[in-house]
Amino acid sequence: MIDEIDGKAVSTFRQFTLADLPDDDVLVEVSYSSLNYKDGLALSGNRNRVARRLPMIGGIDLAGTVVESGSPLWRPGDQVLLNGFGLSEVHWGGYSRFQRVKSEWLLRVPTEFTPLQAMAIGTAGYTAALCVDALEQWGHMRPGRGKVLVTGAAGGVGSVAVALLAQSGHQVTASTGRPANHEYLKQLGAAEVIDRADLLKPARPLQRETWSGVVDSVGSTTLANALAQAEYGGAVAACGLASGTDLPATVLPHILRGVALLGIDSVMAPMGKRRSAWSRLARDLDVKSLESITTVEPMSRLPELAQDILAGSIRGRVVIDVSR
Repeated sequence: MIDEIDGKAVSTFRQFTLADLPDDDVLVEVSYSSLNYKDGLALSGNRNRVARRLPMIGGIDLAGTVVESGSPLWRPGDQVLLNGFGLSEVHWGGYSRFQRVKSEWLLRVPTEFTPLQAMAIGTAGYTAALCVDALEQWGHMRPGRGKVLVTGAAGGVGSVAVALLAQSGHQVTASTGRPANHEYLKQLGAAEVIDRADLLKPARPLQRETWSGVVDSVGSTTLANALAQAEYGGAVAACGLASGTDLPATVLPHILRGVALLGIDSVMAPMGKRRSAWSRLARDLDVKSLESITTVEPMSRLPELAQDILAGSIRGRVVIDVSR
């Protein structure tokens, strides 16, 4: 739970009863949650005011089993998952053994995945799928045509994006600042790996046309360079701000090359987009690749794990076992 103590946001473990939970129509016994960058911000002093109401149970994801339902949509025993919809922001989240949530927020866990695997994907993987869907719908990026860049490639969004794009036949270039991750990214399907420093130089307004599409979870100068390097008619799907919220760019890529900046919001995305993203994940994400990027950690380690993800020292996906 994130609470305010002496004017500062502090994360602590607490014991609750079912009566303490919100008065929503579905009670879920949570099996697993996950660790995302936003979770790190919320747990580590509530940076960027991720949790807009305190006290707040953290965790923007959950997967588990329906225990009670006041909705015809769900029955006890159904395996369900939930990403976003304000969890850990304005609604209590998944870092809890039980949680009450609104029935219309839930999706059924795809038969291709276990609840643990669904949380290995989590918001990060679901966001990656939203990005790939948006780029393909834009229409310029096609398998076998040009290079696709993934920034922050060793992180949660990036790892799943690399795997999805490679599985779909795209030639993927992965950007990372950690040389130790080069082999890891190539195993996921990256055709080449570049140093993130190449994208951190001050962005010239227009650069050599290089990328047919980009999945960017970094923002700031990296995003500005990606836009300046996009091909005529290409697009950049922007979903993160690991390097900052600023965008030191110009309009030139947009008005001279027709480059699109596609904003990707995973929190309040409508159900149609969510179902499409999870269908893509079920179809194109290799479970063996998923296992190679996943570690399972007990909830008791969340304070230190939150610091690690903000420091950029976590690779791939971390599943949180809320029973430990």
